Amino acid sequence: MNKKLFWIYLLSGAIYYTQGIEGVPNLAIFFFMKEYLHLNVSTIMYLSLITSIAWGIKPLYGFLVDTYFTTKKWILFSLLGSLGICLYLGLSSLLLLPILIGLMSMMSLTTAVRDVANDGLMCVEGKKTNSCQKIQTIQWTSLTIAGIFVALMGGYIADHFNYKIAYLSLIPIYLIIIGIVLKYRTTAPKNSTLEPKCGNCKHYENCDLCDYGVCTYYKENKPTLWESILSYKELFTNKQFLLGAAFLFVYNFAPGFGTPLLFIQRDTFHWSGTFMGMVSALSSGLGIIGAILYFKYSKYINIKKCLFWSVFLIGITNLCYLYFTPVSAIIYSCIFSVLGMFIFLNMMSFMAKSTLSGKEATSFALLCSCNNLSGTFSTLVGAWLFPLIGLKCIIIIASCTAFLSLPILKRLEIK
Repeated sequence: MNKKLFWIYLLSGAIYYTQGIEGVPNLAIFFFMKEYLHLNVSTIMYLSLITSIAWGIKPLYGFLVDTYFTTKKWILFSLLGSLGICLYLGLSSLLLLPILIGLMSMMSLTTAVRDVANDGLMCVEGKKTNSCQKIQTIQWTSLTIAGIFVALMGGYIADHFNYKIAYLSLIPIYLIIIGIVLKYRTTAPKNSTLEPKCGNCKHYENCDLCDYGVCTYYKENKPTLWESILSYKELFTNKQFLLGAAFLFVYNFAPGFGTPLLFIQRDTFHWSGTFMGMVSALSSGLGIIGAILYFKYSKYINIKKCLFWSVFLIGITNLCYLYFTPVSAIIYSCIFSVLGMFIFLNMMSFMAKSTLSGKEATSFALLCSCNNLSGTFSTLVGAWLFPLIGLKCIIIIASCTAFLSLPILKRLEIK
């Protein structure tokens, strides 16, 4: 294996594992809000909406990553920020709900910045070696493996401890991942005297000398802030890129009903946190099968055709939740996780191939933001509709909205 590609695999996998393991406190937080603070479904959905806002402005982080410092520094800054927040949340003796939501929002911010920096690196290296699909499969397999630990640990902690213990349990993980990032090395030695070929200034290719701060060309010809901003007008004038962004928003939009299903599992099925975690762990484990299948067959897949048929599959799977029992909930979780991972990785491959050269971090972040904002609006609409029309009507509407993306998909030119 190419040594540089190995390091990209390792770094990307480690960062996505960290992103996944950060979900350990989620179930404990849900129990805290539902059973200690006695918040209703809509309120919890609105609060989760607030904590996810940081994921909707990822293009801003992409601009900062593309323009200032290096991806490695941004990743380290974000890891240290997350580490500090976990320490505060875990050790604070008195924490009001507004402060908790604020810190959770900051946690989302540090994770989103790290995600953007890592994805920018993936797009650059993946397009050079035609390995975007493989890198993304490794990323999401790592996140899924983390999800298994999250499900088991999170359920047990929610039943026997509280969210403070959950946040403290993340600290050793951060320290390990920080060690991996610090050991990350590129192919250029620190004292290299080779002519700089800078991936940041975009005048040359295949160089990581900027990681060591020795790119003299970039230092001497660094554009002004205004020049950097003007160079990004391409993001808003490229027709295919804009169509891709619009497709992602519509493709992923559907009134959210995940939180009401959690209430049913807890109040109607009487599932414990540990059992909910076990079901989630099983689902995550099976999701790896979908990732393996995509890794193996991705080079034979027509991305556009796969997106087309996935729309119909999404509509059908949403309708399945009209029949929701303890047995069907487990079956859905297992089957849909395999299909969902395969479909999701195909969508991510489409996003990586749609990025603009020289602005990979920003363009990929913009596409991700369309995806994330779609999810945010989905939660908002679901929270608004739930007390008005109920769960079954929301599920039917969610199934129908999947087909709205087909006219846009028809106009897309996917490489």
